[in-house]
Amino acid sequence: MLKSCKYCGRIHDSKYNCGKKPIRKKMKYTKADYFRRTQAWTDKAIEIKQRDNYLCQICIRRLYNTLQQYNYDRLSVHHAIPINTDWERKLDNDNLITICQMHHEMAERGDIPYEVIKNIIDQQEAKEAD
Repeated sequence: MLKSCKYCGRIHDSKYNCGKKPIRKKMKYTKADYFRRTQAWTDKAIEIKQRDNYLCQICIRRLYNTLQQYNYDRLSVHHAIPINTDWERKLDNDNLITICQMHHEMAERGDIPYEVIKNIIDQQEAKEAD
């Protein structure tokens, strides 16, 4: 049966492959990607955000190009030591910090040193212990 092809615009048999149809690539998920979908991670992320008062801990200290000191938009929980490096520390409070998207990207690139992040985490843990 001849049909108009929505990919190339020509008319050809409906079973004919004109080569213009896009090929869907399957995503390759890592162990860390599956972990980020678990209830344990969801609960831990909420706990860390509550500990950090739902504020970016880099912004509140006015570090690294902060635009707004009390930033509570687009927050995420960052692993100071990446999951792929040390799987056992994936849910440790002393490895997690709440930061905004801009600072998260900077931390992932290495623009924010591990020592700075670890120092902030230690400060937050000390507040929690009081």
